Amino acid sequence: MKNLRKLAIVPALNEADSIESVVSELHAQAPDFDVLVVDDGSSDGTRERAEAAGARVIRHPFRVGIGGAVQSGFKLAVREGYDVAVQVDGDGQHDPAYVHAMLERLHTSGEADMVCGTRFVEEAGYDVPLARRAGMRVFRLLLSTIVGQRVTDPTSGFRMTNRDGIELFARDYPHDYPEVEAILMLHAHKLQLHEVPVRMRQRASGSSSITRFSSAYYMARVLLAIFVGLFRRTPVPAPGERLLPGLPVGG
Repeated sequence: MKNLRKLAIVPALNEADSIESVVSELHAQAPDFDVLVVDDGSSDGTRERAEAAGARVIRHPFRVGIGGAVQSGFKLAVREGYDVAVQVDGDGQHDPAYVHAMLERLHTSGEADMVCGTRFVEEAGYDVPLARRAGMRVFRLLLSTIVGQRVTDPTSGFRMTNRDGIELFARDYPHDYPEVEAILMLHAHKLQLHEVPVRMRQRASGSSSITRFSSAYYMARVLLAIFVGLFRRTPVPAPGERLLPGLPVGG
């Protein structure tokens, strides 16, 4: 594992108050990971503070959403030959102290292609509003049934992928509320998901894009995404690209 190239992708939108501490924690807790902040059209000092903390920064000129920001990181990871990529949100909720536990799971749990940090096993603990918790239960049931394995935290954005996962998500990644759809994509390509228990913190600053008033829309949107995801056309690699397991041959 020492020779693997590893990248931490940090999507951020107006996270000037927290991004420096996130980058600094990553450097301290996971010094073998390069840190890339994807500034998704922030109007504050997110880019400047990320750079001051020692991160490399990609800046979108306008907002494209969390999925587009994460995909920008995966595209760079493919271009520059990274073997492992971990997504760590820029709001301070994800604790970089768990990154190496996730890396260990990625390499010692059989055919794991993506490892997700879960808030809901082994008393990992996380305070989730009642409405969102009810929605998560529905998503857990549906996804677990579809993929044929227990998925305890389908909306967790704290996740790590190997090279196969990086290549898949660099080519095609859902843009709105992408976490659930990404698991369906992984399953469609016969790639394997594993989970590790983590403790997540409350946001260091700002507020979630999913509020009490938007929870119903979020629920409907993700349920629709699950349905549509079952019938999504599998992306076909360009000529010369390495095929993933289960990916159809095409040009």
